[in-house]
Amino acid sequence: MTVIRDSRRTETPNAVMTTLASPTQGGSQQAVWKVEMVPGAVGPVHAFDTEQVWTVLGGGAEIELGGVVEVVKEGETVVLPADAERQVRADARNGMVAIVCAPGSTRVYRTGVVPACATADGDKILPDWVA
Repeated sequence: MTVIRDSRRTETPNAVMTTLASPTQGGSQQAVWKVEMVPGAVGPVHAFDTEQVWTVLGGGAEIELGGVVEVVKEGETVVLPADAERQVRADARNGMVAIVCAPGSTRVYRTGVVPACATADGDKILPDWVA
């Protein structure tokens, strides 16, 4: 059993990610993190190379995936497939808080514009909140 007592916080221009479990925090093969977006925040267009599961704990968001927009709200869970271009827009009034789970090996990469966490040349990178 591993008890993780210290979370790790990463701030980007559009969200704050708090790492709750990851390969460097107790050896988990899964990464679990909390995403907090202020009202109206818009994330970058990007993709991850693995599936992610998002459960919305508060507020809501519009998630655009491959050109389709889905509105999600508190209590709902979204499964985002690997390698699908996505963008998250936090609810304009309430923002969004979500818990996300993905393999600890997940990598992010740009598909349109460069996300705050990607290299300028679009290489796949391990985000700080997943490591």
